[in-house]
Amino acid sequence: MSSLRKLFGDYRSLAGAVGRMTQRNSVLWFCSAVKEENQIDRKDKKMSKAMRAYLERATKYNEFMKKERDAYEIGRRHLANMMGCDAETFSQEQIDEAIEYLFPSGLFEKKARPFLKPPHLVYPLKKEAEFDETGRPYHFLFYTGKPNFYSILHEGYHHLKALNDMEVGKKAAMKLTDVFEPLDLTGSKWLELKELEERLVEPIMKSEYANFINIMERLSSHKRAFAVKDFIMKNRKPLMDKQMSFEPTEPLTDTDGRKYVLTRECPRKTAKADVKVISPGTGLISINGKNIEYFRSMAARKQILFPLDLTGLRDGVDIEATVKGGGEIGQAGAIRWGISWGLRCFVSPDMFETMRLAGLLQRDYRRPERKKPGQAGARRKFTWKKR
Repeated sequence: MSSLRKLFGDYRSLAGAVGRMTQRNSVLWFCSAVKEENQIDRKDKKMSKAMRAYLERATKYNEFMKKERDAYEIGRRHLANMMGCDAETFSQEQIDEAIEYLFPSGLFEKKARPFLKPPHLVYPLKKEAEFDETGRPYHFLFYTGKPNFYSILHEGYHHLKALNDMEVGKKAAMKLTDVFEPLDLTGSKWLELKELEERLVEPIMKSEYANFINIMERLSSHKRAFAVKDFIMKNRKPLMDKQMSFEPTEPLTDTDGRKYVLTRECPRKTAKADVKVISPGTGLISINGKNIEYFRSMAARKQILFPLDLTGLRDGVDIEATVKGGGEIGQAGAIRWGISWGLRCFVSPDMFETMRLAGLLQRDYRRPERKKPGQAGARRKFTWKKR
């Protein structure tokens, strides 16, 4: 009997211990759950107002751009259907041609004419968040207001200082990169103000852009500028793409066995010219059945002779040209382009590149600006008088 009581007492004590342990575990679990919830709330509270404002703006911007992209796609497909083209292969060039055909406009300001372009080409880009959830900036130049722009100036100054140290020999480790090759910047130019703004997604003042050009000019004119060529060329753009369709064609052969290139409808202003370049030749120039004295002004004659003198083929080819329309300068410009376009088939690749850089292979699309009402000319104003 006593052993039974003892066993029953042990059971009650064991049950009490288990109950107390279960209660303790439940309390611990509840405390940990509350702690985790508090941590989550604390994390939410840690997000700065700047990040919240950015997320709101980014959400609105993304929704707006998605809506515009959908509208553009609907308009593109509808326009392709109107023009009887395949919507899947309807390119942007075809869109521009269709808009010009369906909505002819005489407005001189191109921005006022109707257009249909992708939204990312119409609406300005938005910069991504430049700070973390707590509001801490990523870039050390964040508080300048233009971190991307001042980062370029900072990097340019760093490169310039490194090149100067290399020049005076302050850093022996950099002597391994002794480079004295001149940096050739032919065929390229510095980014324009608007292009730099689009690239950096930051507004830039003219005075700031002048500082950018100043540091870049100092850097590119340094004796050892070749060592930082990649940084310099990153801030330049080519004047003309070498991959354009300027490649020479195969010359034809006439009955005398001489090679020739015939270029028709060479334009300049309102003048049109057909130019035939024959090689080999004796330097004969025929313009509407007359020699170079067809043009009275020396400026027009110099235009005709410029591509021949540049290539050294003044006495090596014959020129036959017929021209109509326009004035002397327009006719001379049309013939000059036709001569240049024909000479590209008879010159070396180096001379071909020289002609390209000289602008001889590029058509001149300029037109005279019309006279404005209330003015003496296109730009000239009448003399102002008080009475």
